[in-house]
Order: sequence, then C-alpha cells, then structure tokens
Amino acid sequence: MVLDRSRLRHAALRYAEHGWDVTPGAYLAGDRFDCARPGCPTIGCHPALERWEEAATCDTAKVTHWWRRAPHAVLLPTGRAFDVLEVPAHLGLRVLGAARLHASVLGPGRGQVRGPVAVTPTGRWMFLVRPGDPLRPELDASLDVVRHGAGSWVPAPPSRLPEGPVRWSVSPEETRWRLPDSYAVQGMLVDAVGAASRGAQLPRQTSTLRRAA
Repeated sequence: MVLDRSRLRHAALRYAEHGWDVTPGAYLAGDRFDCARPGCPTIGCHPALERWEEAATCDTAKVTHWWRRAPHAVLLPTGRAFDVLEVPAHLGLRVLGAARLHASVLGPGRGQVRGPVAVTPTGRWMFLVRPGDPLRPELDASLDVVRHGAGSWVPAPPSRLPEGPVRWSVSPEETRWRLPDSYAVQGMLVDAVGAASRGAQLPRQTSTLRRAA
C-alpha cells in the first residue's frame, strides 16, 4: 500500500510539474472504488473530491498532501492543458501506426502528429491532443469515439482499475510533453474508422469513463 501510494504520488507530481492539473481519484479497495465520502454510491473510478473541478491543481504542495493521505488514483481533468480522444484498441493501433509513419516521413518538428497515448486495461486508447476542437461530424455519432473536454477527466498511469493498471503506450517524455493538433489526429481516426468498416465488423467498446457534456 505504501509503495503504491509512493508511485502514484510520484506520477501525480510529475504531471503537475509539467503544468497538468491533477485531482485525486477514489482508490481501489477490493472490487470497488473508495473515496472515503460517507454514503457515496459510486463503485467505479471517480473523483475523490465532491468539487473536484475547482480543486484540481498543479500546485505540488497540495498534490503531495493528497497522496500522503491515501493511494488515490491519479485523475487528469480534460479541457485544460489537453483534450483526450478515447477510442477502442483496433482504432488506436491504426492511428498510432499512421502517426509513427507520418513522423518518420516528415521528420522531427515537421507536421508532427504524435503525442502521449495512454491505454486502459480494458483496451481503451486515450490520445492526448491540444484542447478546444470538437469532434468532426464523421466521428461525433460514433459510440466508439469519445472526446473528453471541459468537465471530464481520465485516469492516468499508473492508476489501477479492477482489470489492471493504466499504462502509457507513448509516454509524455517520448514526445517531450508536446501535444498534437486535435484535427490532425481526428483526420487519422476518420481514415482508421473507414478502413475498419471495410474490413471485418468488430464489436463496439463503449467508454468506461465519464463523457464530457
């Protein structure tokens, strides 16, 4: 428990030091999440603080205080430093492959579309992108694609879900904490959706996270 709390605190401080607001999440206790709020009925991953949007911060002193008290999940509010495009694994793999090819053809700093990518243990891929752009019309109606913007959040590595830990497929350090243009990534996602629809039909994976309004 102490080791987990130390790892989570270290990760939360690393994000905060790079200007990413963090907020403590409920921690896994058995098969449900405990936020220590009396009477809280939520059993899934959720913020530990009732007014989490106001409390979220990159103040390292406050972050240290939170994670000294409990092994909180590390939640990253979206719509601030970044938005998140959350997709199923079969689309995530296509987009990441296309982004790597694009970067290798154009070279560093020229049309770079790679950014940090986190993966949940249930196979949801989360692409961190510059904030503010809505989903393109081709993606907005898809249940497979979720945009997390203002008012939403995502669990960050190494937070643990019942199925296992969240991990980085592409860490922020690999991209020097740079974020790609949202529409550039969405363009690759549109291509990936089209390619997938021309192939075998795959079951939909709905988000296990909170969708932004």
